[in-house]
Amino acid sequence: MKDQVAAFHPLDPGRIEIVDPLESAWWCRELHCSEQQLRQAVEQVGVHVAAVREWLESRPKPEAGRLRQ
Repeated sequence: MKDQVAAFHPLDPGRIEIVDPLESAWWCRELHCSEQQLRQAVEQVGVHVAAVREWLESRPKPEAGRLRQ
């Protein structure tokens, strides 16, 4: 799936289609977030990429040690 994600481009680059696993993985890669973070962002601000990006950037970054758990 990694190759599919790399070659993927969303049909509407301004909206996140969270129900499509390939698109979700692509957005997670683009936005440097986990699937859980992406879902939470979409729940909070909707599917518009600018709003999701802004919401993700406003969140505190996890500590480096916590990522390895």
